[in-house]
Amino acid sequence: MRLVLTDLTVRRVDCPVVDHVSLAIGPGEVVGLIGPNGAGKTTLMRAALGLIPARGQSSLYAMSPRERARAVAWLPQTRDIAWPMPVAAVVELGRLPHGDGATVAGQAAVTAALAQMDLSGFRDRPATALSGGEQARVLIARALAQDAPLLMADEPVAGLDPSHQIATMQVFAGLAAEGRAVMVSLHDLGLAARYCTRLVLLAGGRVVADGAPLAVLTPARLAAVFGITAHLSQGADGVIFQPLEVVR
Repeated sequence: MRLVLTDLTVRRVDCPVVDHVSLAIGPGEVVGLIGPNGAGKTTLMRAALGLIPARGQSSLYAMSPRERARAVAWLPQTRDIAWPMPVAAVVELGRLPHGDGATVAGQAAVTAALAQMDLSGFRDRPATALSGGEQARVLIARALAQDAPLLMADEPVAGLDPSHQIATMQVFAGLAAEGRAVMVSLHDLGLAARYCTRLVLLAGGRVVADGAPLAVLTPARLAAVFGITAHLSQGADGVIFQPLEVVR
């Protein structure tokens, strides 16, 4: 599954929130969408999915709603679970595009997703009885159970404790290793630098940089786009990123 965006543009009145963005994401990639608040990350993802009006093209537009539901799993930033359903039942909703939630294959996908998000012991508990971070993991598990070739997740690790932030990014890296494609928006540049194969930096709705983490997170860009200095190094343990000071 390959996502291709061509001159994607979203305007609010006369203001371009996403401004002629072109990029492609293919199997085996974990692409981190980064940028300050208001850079257009969420709008870009929603426009790519066809959830809001946009100009330009997304390869997803040619698909029927059913085809799109099987091709891409979408995890939005808002994560409200309104009904006291068992956790396993919430995760099983991810199998709706396949229509096999009650089958052996569907239940196997649910069980695997619960295990990936460290929720196996929660499967029969009401989802609304869980903490906010636990509910967030339930909804990530629902997206994983969808078993789609493309996963798009908007700030999936926000509100998670450090161990589950790392574990979630490791799960995404595992999906890419299996040949799937992942697009994830992140504010934690340390996680982005460490677990993403590629970063797309947005500012003012435009792509400022697109490439390997060390190539994108230069001192000049960190100062110009985020207004910070940071320590960035590549060592035996991988990429290490630590914000240091505000420069504005």
